[in-house]
Formats: sequence, C-alpha cells, structure tokens
Amino acid sequence: MDTRSGISQDTIIALATSYGVGAIAVIRLSGERAIDLVDGCFKSKKKGKKLSKVSSHTVHLGWITDNNRVIDEALVTVFRAPHSYTGENVVEISCHGSAYIQQEILQFFLKQGARHAEAGEFTLRAFLNGKMDLSQAEAVADLIASDSQASHNIAMQQMRGGFSNEIESLRAELLNFASLIELELDFSEEDVEFADRTEFQELISKILNVIKRLIDSFALGNVLKNGIPVAIVGEPNVGKSTLLNALLNEEKAIVSDIAGTTRDAIEDEIALHGVTYRFIDTAGIRDTQDVVENIGIKKTFENIEKAQLVLHLIDAEKIVDLRDWINKTKELKHEYPDKKVLTVINKADTLTKDEIENIEAERPQWILISARQKTGLDTLINHLTRLVNAGALSNQQTVVSNSRHFEALNKAFEALNEVQKGMDQNISSDLMAIDIRQALFHLGEITGEITTDDLLGNIFANFCIGK
Repeated sequence: MDTRSGISQDTIIALATSYGVGAIAVIRLSGERAIDLVDGCFKSKKKGKKLSKVSSHTVHLGWITDNNRVIDEALVTVFRAPHSYTGENVVEISCHGSAYIQQEILQFFLKQGARHAEAGEFTLRAFLNGKMDLSQAEAVADLIASDSQASHNIAMQQMRGGFSNEIESLRAELLNFASLIELELDFSEEDVEFADRTEFQELISKILNVIKRLIDSFALGNVLKNGIPVAIVGEPNVGKSTLLNALLNEEKAIVSDIAGTTRDAIEDEIALHGVTYRFIDTAGIRDTQDVVENIGIKKTFENIEKAQLVLHLIDAEKIVDLRDWINKTKELKHEYPDKKVLTVINKADTLTKDEIENIEAERPQWILISARQKTGLDTLINHLTRLVNAGALSNQQTVVSNSRHFEALNKAFEALNEVQKGMDQNISSDLMAIDIRQALFHLGEITGEITTDDLLGNIFANFCIGK
C-alpha cells in the first residue's frame, strides 16, 4: 500500500461499478500513463481523434480494440492531472455490462502494464496528492456504505469538509500559541513570556468546549451510522412479535397465542424518517420453570443493556389497575436510568372510550396502538424520531461518527486538560509544551497532518476495490 513517503508511479486499474451483469460497467485507470494506455487501443468514431490531444473533462465515443479485434463500443471520459479525483491522469471507460467484456478490457490493460488497484487506492492517491484530507477520505467509504438519510447526511457533511474545517481551525489557533510557548523555551534564561497567559487560558477553555461537544456527538453519530438498536420488551403475549412484523411489514417473527413463543431475540433493520432502526423482538419477561425460556429471558435483559431505545409494551386487555402499570414503568426506568424508555399500550382497539381518556389523562406521553390492526404506528414512529434527537443533523452541526476520530478527540481533550491544570498550577513552559504537542498530534491524526504507514493501511484496507 502506498504511503505519504512516496506515491507509486504505477498506473492502476479497477472496475468502479459492482461485479456482475448490468446495463453498463465503468472501468477506471489512474496514473501518469493512463491516457496514453487507453489512447493506444481507442478508435474514436470521429476520425483522427487522439485522446492525448483532447481537453480534460471530455467524453468520447468509440471502440476499445485489441489490435484489430473490437472488444466493445464505449464512452471514454478523460480527466487530466491535477484536475481529477486522484490528482493524476484518470480515464473512465463506460462499457457494456457484460462480465466477459469487463474482464477482456481489464486483462488487456493489465497486459499493457497497468496493475490491479488495491482496496481504496484511488482515494488514497487523492489523499496523498492533497485532493482531500484523511477525514474526508474516510467519509468517502461512509458515503458508499450509507443506507439511510441520516448516515448519508453525516458522511456528506464530513466529505464536504465541515468536520475537517472545525478541527483545522482549532489546531491553527492552538499551533499559534504553541509556537509562542516554544519561543519562550529558546529564551528561557531571559525569563520572558511571549504568550499571554490569560488569553491562552481562554483559548484552551474554548477548544475544550468545542472538543467536548464533538465527543458528545459521537453517541448520536455512531448509532445513526450503524443503526439504532431498539429493544421491544414486555410480558408474554403482549404483542411484541406482532409489533415487529407490523413495523417491518412482513411476517418476520412467529405470532401465537401461546405464551413464551419467542425464546430467542429476533431482529431486523428498517429505515424510518431517514434513520435506520434495528428492532429487537425479545422473549416475554415472566417467572417460569422452562429452562429454554429462561435463557431467552436472560437474553432479553442483555438486549436491553445493548439497546439505545426501549419500547415497553403493555397489553391493554391486562390493565386492571393503571397505577400498577405506572409503577412497573417507573421500575423499568429506575433499573435502566441511562435508557430512553417509551411506554406503548398495545391492543388499544379493545379499550373503551372512557378507558382511553383515563390513560391519556394519567399518562399523556404513553402511546396507544394496535399492532394487529396497524393503528397508531405513525404516532409511535414520530415519537421514536423525537427521542433520537437528530436535530443536530438538520441544524448542520458537526456530528462525529468515526471511532478513530472519537478516540483522537478524547486523547486531545485529555492533553488539553493537563495544559489547563498546568496553567492553574503555574507550571513551567517546557512541561506545558509537552501536553500542547500531544494535543496537536492527536488533532493532526484526524485530518492526516500526522500519519503512519500502519494507520493509512488500516483505513484504506476497508475500502472497496475501485474507490
């Protein structure tokens, strides 16, 4: 894998679209010889046209040939360095989507001296050539993997440089003061101060506040990126499996009047209002002598621990004293104080008008549904959306979703905390400079100002081939 220490001069090639048969396929080449390699086998429909002479960002119709054999009719798009995705000469061949044609074209260029691109090598070259920073490069992979509006928004905001700009701004301000602190070390014998300590204290406080906000946003960003786990819990036969099926609009879980049918967690994902939820149907909670059912109940509590949200389902037909259920809900929230618990009354179609009015008066935040009749589901979904609190996305705030960034921010926060403590204790500039350098190092890791071969290898190895 290439690193910042030296970009490979090889011309690389890969299929940029998915493997398999389709209407078209796109084959991408990047490198100094990319245009010349394609020019050698491209016969334009416009007689005498040579790719070596055409302008950048132009598309040309013709035939890809191997000597006198025509492989395919194709569109060839030319991007000249440095105005391309990778910053190098890039050619994209849009051919017919036959698996045979794809392989024929790939094998032809491999024989001409191109080599197979490694995973993420096109984007790695874009990073090494200064077309994007490291956090933007990582966002490319997140954008490709996004499967909901929320995860798409996070990746797009990061790829457009919102997160990078925020980090770079903080780093630039800190670097300015760090240089003054370092200057003081050069004149340590004269006992002079170039950095205003009061102004520096204010800057550290400001940066700590921004980093803390970014760290706190990871809780939201991570679940939005990977899907929000929602545990559906309650006693047996309250309709948990029916609710799961209704939300997914398919018969995912077995529904039966026999108590204890669900003995293992059943889960599936669905996107609602642009956010991916991973709903988990759990075994009903009750006292039982059934060994297998008890294992399922144990897993229910484990799933509650892992869940971001908990849907506490109550059977409307079993409500005798409303206060009993209010107390049970309080017990669940007390047992899991860090969980967002939503109380849902199922089988609301069996309640009288007076019973509904009584529940709404006592607990207006409870949601009444009928999973079997599929009524009240819109209200439930709207409550879920509000609980997720995705407002940060709509307000264009930076949301951290990458665990590597999260770890680096935590380390930078710890180092700056030490700087702040040192200033309070009036420690010497040389000791303070150590922690400042650490903070700058960890902030630089995020955008790629500071990298290692192992770091780049780990990041780009997770990319798909051709990107």
